[in-house]
Amino acid sequence: MGRLSGGAVNAHGVISSPEEARVPAMDHGFLYGDSVYEVVRTLDGRPVAWPEHYDRLRASAAALYMELPWTRAEIGGRIRETIAATGLPECTVRIVVTRGPGPMSLLPDGCDGPRLVIYVLPLRLPPPEHREHGIEVSIPSRLRNDRRALAPSAKTGNYLNNLLALVEARRAGGVDAVMVNARGDVTEGTTSNVFWVRGGVVRTASLECGILSGITRLHLMRDMRRAGLPLEEGAYPLDDLTGADEAFLTGTVRGVTPVVRIDGEPVGDGRPGPVTRRVGALLDELLRTERGDW
Repeated sequence: MGRLSGGAVNAHGVISSPEEARVPAMDHGFLYGDSVYEVVRTLDGRPVAWPEHYDRLRASAAALYMELPWTRAEIGGRIRETIAATGLPECTVRIVVTRGPGPMSLLPDGCDGPRLVIYVLPLRLPPPEHREHGIEVSIPSRLRNDRRALAPSAKTGNYLNNLLALVEARRAGGVDAVMVNARGDVTEGTTSNVFWVRGGVVRTASLECGILSGITRLHLMRDMRRAGLPLEEGAYPLDDLTGADEAFLTGTVRGVTPVVRIDGEPVGDGRPGPVTRRVGALLDELLRTERGDW
């Protein structure tokens, strides 16, 4: 097998190109979205916050009544093998754990155990103009999943809610969507957490609103507090966001992306603000300090 410079997939121990990778048609991850996953990026060839991502992968699996049979070191070893097959200097690594193949039944009892699928793809960061000039987001009518139904705190392969929200946001002219819950409180973006600034205070939805506890979110909240930036978590109605002075999205690959318009209306003066710029600088430093090994 030659060097897979366009990316590789390690499907249950078999490394191939993404186009040639195969998973069983009877895998419950394919049939029912019965899977969990994590996405990790590299910087200078080293993973950022891998231990935290592994811990969340294990917690997500537990929320689905699934137990990971691999240690962090074992998954890390498979990731290193897959990266070596590509020779990529920087990459995005997606770690998927499925329930495994089994009978055509919602009950997972007959599945033959979890399957591990690792994707290693070239790191594709958002366009520089997104960070420099900001983006527009839309607020779709589609609500975020209720945490009592399918808890967003578990990072699962059941992503239809977010997918449809993103499609609807794009049709409305937004780059991304920010969703609200059944109470009308702000939750998160389709693949990101959302922060906004009012009167110099940074605000973000609490976990109780039904959001994913983002790894970048957690690190940035810690670093914002250390830097003396006032920060609040809570349940906030949509007009608290739309009336903000600044807003930004955060995520593993997205980084810190300023939001300068919401449904066509400017946020603040319609330009990335000073707090957003400062948080972006905190993330740059965080990426350098949170690198480790697989």
